[in-house]
Amino acid sequence: MSPVLYYALPALGSYVMLSVFFLRRPRLLHTPWAPAFLPRLGAHRAGSGERLEHTMEAMENSMAQRSDFLELDCQLTRDGVVVVSHDENLSRQSGVNRDVSSLDFEELPLYKEELEVYFSPGHFAHGTDRRMVSLEDMFRRFPRMPMSVEVKAVNEELINKVAGLVRHFDRSEITIWASEKSSVMRKCRAANPEMPFAFTIGRGLWLVLLYYLGLLPFVHIPERFFICFLPTIINRTYFPFSSPGLNKLAAVVSKWLIMRKSLIHHLEQRGVRGTIPSLPTSMTTREDAGHWPARRREAAALRGRKMGSGVRICLVCVLSPRPVSGSQQRQGVAEHRVWVVSPPDTFNRRD
Repeated sequence: MSPVLYYALPALGSYVMLSVFFLRRPRLLHTPWAPAFLPRLGAHRAGSGERLEHTMEAMENSMAQRSDFLELDCQLTRDGVVVVSHDENLSRQSGVNRDVSSLDFEELPLYKEELEVYFSPGHFAHGTDRRMVSLEDMFRRFPRMPMSVEVKAVNEELINKVAGLVRHFDRSEITIWASEKSSVMRKCRAANPEMPFAFTIGRGLWLVLLYYLGLLPFVHIPERFFICFLPTIINRTYFPFSSPGLNKLAAVVSKWLIMRKSLIHHLEQRGVRGTIPSLPTSMTTREDAGHWPARRREAAALRGRKMGSGVRICLVCVLSPRPVSGSQQRQGVAEHRVWVVSPPDTFNRRD
């Protein structure tokens, strides 16, 4: 044996043993973070699978189903009002080919009478309330309801107005910064550093890389929430490959990379908690009826364990509105609830 291997192999073996040890016992290295709320069940776009997305009616319905927090998206109108809207352009939501930023708040059109649920082609949400609402009205109507506010682009005026509203209503501890882009998240954190924040896509990929390098147990994680897409969600929006074979390959590769049992177990030990469906009624009905499988993975998601490092990892639950097969019914909701990068409403799964 060469001198290099003589020293390298024991060092590598010691590193692997330490990594595995702390991967299973993260609290030995990290002090738990005391959250202001426990996100067991959240409502994507305020519950867009049951009511028109981001309307006051959808939010009231989600609260009636005991949702713990609301997931919202924000845009800025021409007159400087922060409006709760997923899209900048209003074509999909209202049938009007105008940007939110080109209209005053009072000029915003009504939502369509029905909206196709974004990740569920052929499934439509309806509602009697079709008005777009401002974030200020939302905070005033639900002053102590935790919310996740997603900012999609670098718009410093929008970010500063959101931060100011959060401070004005004294809800920094129960409002989460969310964004897919790290550049946007840096601006958000600078505007109000008191607000907890979620992983961006880049940071989420970095988390997975740290896991494979064995460094995850030793790294401080400033993020408090992790919301990610289920790897098997292969649909028109995120994997628009023309070839079904490419879609299937993308599903297999992403599932193999992310859906590792040891990674999931580690995340459970650090406090997996919460679901973010667009169908909160279906979720609470299943929970009340005792339909949750008694597996450790599912139980951990519902009970919401404390995290050693202080991160809250939100497990997104996607409930299909379409009938499922007998084998799927026996498997229960577990097959519809794994790791997701923003919660979809329904994914097209064919098991």
